[in-house]
Order: sequence, then structure tokens, then C-alpha cells
Amino acid sequence: MSIVQVESTASLSSDLFYDILRRLDGATLANAACVCATFSSISREESLWENVCHSLWPSTNREDVKSLILSVGGFRKFYADCYPLIVNKDVVVQCDSYHSEYPEEWFEAEYYGDIEEFESILPSDFVSIVDVRYKDKVIYSKVLWGIPDSDGFNGWFYNCPFRIDLFNVSDNDGLHEDEVTLSVEDGLPPIFSIDRERKDGKVWRELCDGIRLSWIIVNRKEKQAANLASWSPLGGQRHWPTDKDFLMRFGSILPARDILPCQFVECILVMKFRVIHTEGEGSQTILKLAELSMLLKDMGGSHVNGRNSLLVLKEALKSRRSKNYSEVLESCHLYTKAQSELKEEKMRNESRLDRLCILSGIAAFITFCYCVL
Repeated sequence: MSIVQVESTASLSSDLFYDILRRLDGATLANAACVCATFSSISREESLWENVCHSLWPSTNREDVKSLILSVGGFRKFYADCYPLIVNKDVVVQCDSYHSEYPEEWFEAEYYGDIEEFESILPSDFVSIVDVRYKDKVIYSKVLWGIPDSDGFNGWFYNCPFRIDLFNVSDNDGLHEDEVTLSVEDGLPPIFSIDRERKDGKVWRELCDGIRLSWIIVNRKEKQAANLASWSPLGGQRHWPTDKDFLMRFGSILPARDILPCQFVECILVMKFRVIHTEGEGSQTILKLAELSMLLKDMGGSHVNGRNSLLVLKEALKSRRSKNYSEVLESCHLYTKAQSELKEEKMRNESRLDRLCILSGIAAFITFCYCVL
């Protein structure tokens, strides 16, 4: 065989291998890269990872987002940073240790006091890339450059509770072209009546099993990115605050060392669907996406303000990640356990303080009676 034929065969093989690899999802592509040197070499192609990202996160197919991803390291790095989820399994250790480092009584100044920061962090540094799927169908995508309403008068954003509302509609039941809905055509089970749904919870279970949320935060200045969502809902509540709402909660546990006394905070992503029509009303069952928001809460349940939230988000992009979903759940469970222990300790401290107040009152009364006599 001539040199030209050998080179032609090698070229053909590479093309075939490339065609095979471009059809794989990200996890399979990463595994295939370990099979042989040829696969390893081909798997470094940015175009393969660009296809993977577009398939997983449709928002990344926008030209401005493509430019953003290239500026922070490329699609291969973006996938490696954003596909694994944030985990913080040392949350209990930190929370146990901080009781000796901080006063038992936490004052507002301790939470929101001045923090020396050598480089400024601006709301405009952060970009949100959000995609919502229901049973593998993309129902909503959004890219948010910066943080809305963060340029308020006198810097109110930095001292007020941090919150991002991506999708928040009014309570009227009318449908508009720009609204996001789910129906039986999307694979949603029919709702014949709210009372029946309240009993069997069939639609609720289908929502929890079928909905997937990705909320990626990119720090343009630091060239870092991470997914703050939890893929599947971590919990939720049916028919709250009205009997026509389905509320699901996603999120992650973020580090707050040297930012807040509690050392960790909870990133809470809320998604709410509202029932617009039921089969019993003579119309097809329709659910409308009524809310999609992000907020941060500390271990005591207080909202974190804007300034500290920017610091937390910056540190979160450096957090440990894992592709093992059970580790993500364990991280959340550890946080919930530590939160309960903290609440119980505060209740015990308040109980001791109440007893001391009662004893002090009794002592003062006895002293008063002695003086009178």
C-alpha cells in the first residue's frame, strides 16, 4: 500500500471517528476519550463540545452566548464546569466549629457589616444562562446579562435582599403569546378537577419527575462558570399559596466563608406553575409558568443582601463539583440537618435566657419586699 493510500485511510478513519463522536452526549464523549489515543485527540475538538452544550443548554446556541463561552475558556471547559453540580459536604463540620468563633447572638452588623474586598465585584460581571425542560422538551430559555434593578438610587441593591426574577407574571388567568405553558400535548396528565388532583397528586408527581432546570452563572471578569440548579426538584409544595399553584424548589448549598458567620448559604431557585384550565371546565388542561426566581438565604432563614450575595456567587464558582447526584442530595441534607441543630440550639439559649429573666425578676421582687419591710 502506498503512502498516499495509508494517509487516505487514516484520514477516512478520523472522519468516521469524528462522525461517531459528534453523536454522543457529554458524559459518553468524555468516557470515549479514554478509550484510545485517536479518540482522545478527536475529543479535544471544540466543535464536538459545542454540539454537546447546544444539545444540553439551548441558550448556548445564541451568538452572544457563544462569544461569552469562548471568552471564558471555550465549550469544553464550559461543559466541564457546568455539567457537574456544586456540593459542600463539609457543611456540618463548619457549622459545628463556628459556634466557638462567633457570638451566640447574631446582630445585623455581623451579617451585613463592611467586608474588605480588594477588587470590586459588580452585578454586571454576572450572566445567567437558564434552560427549563419538561420530558426532554425545552419549554423556556433565558439569558440575563447582569442582575436586574441592581443600579438603583444610592446603591439600594447592595443593602436589600438579593433576588432575581426571570419570570414573574400577574395573577390574571389570560394567556399571552410570550407565556410559557404546559398541556396534555406536552405529555402532561389531564386534571379533571383540583379536588381530585389534591387527592391523587398525579400531575404533581409528573411535574417533579419531568421538570429539569439548569441555571448557570458566569462571572465574566473571573472567567468562571457553575450550575447553581439541582437538575431535579429538591422539594416543593402543591397548591400554595392558592389551590391552583404547583411550587417546586431547586438549588444548591454555597460556601460563604469569611462572608457570613454561618459559613454556608442556601441558593433557592423557585419555579411555580399555575393551573389555568382543567378538563372539567370543558377546556384542555393548561399550566402556566408563573414564577422562576433565585434568592439566597443564610442558615437562620434570613435573606442575604445584594452585596454579600455577589461575594457568595463569586466564591460559589470555585466550589467543588460532582456528577454524582446522590452527593448533591447529601450536601443538601447535611445543610438541613445543621440548620435544624442551629434552630434547636437557639431555642435552648432563648429558654435559658427566659429562665434567667424570671429568676432575676423574682430576685428583684424579693429585694424590693425586703427593703419595704
